[in-house]
Amino acid sequence: MEHRVTLAPTERTDQVWGFAPVAAPDARVLVLGSMPGVASLKQARYYAHPRNAFWPIAAQVLGFDAGLDYAQRLQALQAAGVALWDVLHACERPGSLDADIRRDTLVPNDFASFLDRHPAITRICFNGGKAAALYRRHVLPTLDRSVDYVDLPSTSPAHAAASFDMKLAAWRRALTV
Repeated sequence: MEHRVTLAPTERTDQVWGFAPVAAPDARVLVLGSMPGVASLKQARYYAHPRNAFWPIAAQVLGFDAGLDYAQRLQALQAAGVALWDVLHACERPGSLDADIRRDTLVPNDFASFLDRHPAITRICFNGGKAAALYRRHVLPTLDRSVDYVDLPSTSPAHAAASFDMKLAAWRRALTV
């Protein structure tokens, strides 16, 4: 008699983890996304999707070449006093869309410790509405520090309602501190 071993199906998980912050000790502005998308997670780089407007906008506003390699772009941001991070440390999300983040799986980053280590941050800019909403709901009530908050149009290619020029103008106002 032949015995067959049947393996249980592998449990599919859409668990994703964000990146460490990129921040110089004297950072003045913190740019927050919600959670890196699939392209960014695969490349382990912030804003890696080729159609995401973040790097072209940051380069124009801060005066560096958007064609620099990733490490040099991060150095240019830090030299300009801009830090990058995401609101969420972890969550479950199939794909890249913020709308697909499962609410019951959210784990926010530790902003109290981060802001203690970066006392010069006076402005937090949200890259899109979901980042702002997640921060205000899950992080802001836990903080006792006052900073200037700026909601910005998402640089994601999924946010096609705003033109590049409109996004650029809003980001220019926000990043010029």
